[in-house]
Amino acid sequence: MNKRLYLSGALICCMLTQVSCSNEPSAPKNEDITDTIDKTGSIETVLSTNHIDKLHDEVVTTHKIWTNSNLYKTVVHRDTIPSLGQTTEEGENGNGDITSIKLQKDYEIYVTVQ
Repeated sequence: MNKRLYLSGALICCMLTQVSCSNEPSAPKNEDITDTIDKTGSIETVLSTNHIDKLHDEVVTTHKIWTNSNLYKTVVHRDTIPSLGQTTEEGENGNGDITSIKLQKDYEIYVTVQ
């Protein structure tokens, strides 16, 4: 299963000024999260992981550079990394029977912006 993370240049600037986050109901709405990208001048970054085989995973980092509402350039980096192995989880088959299945473990992605 792919994990994706979208960042834009505007989002990065907002994150630089952000001091702390809270998921408390009384906390103000987090305005740094966006569903759209300002394409007048921004960098959109997508991070994803793919399972290659039992021993290897792949990290794909894609940067889309937007200038004046036009895609100026797309830069893609691919890196092969060690697999985290497998885990066992319970799942339901088409007949409604619960069974144990083996799944590849997924990496968690954390982004630090400085």
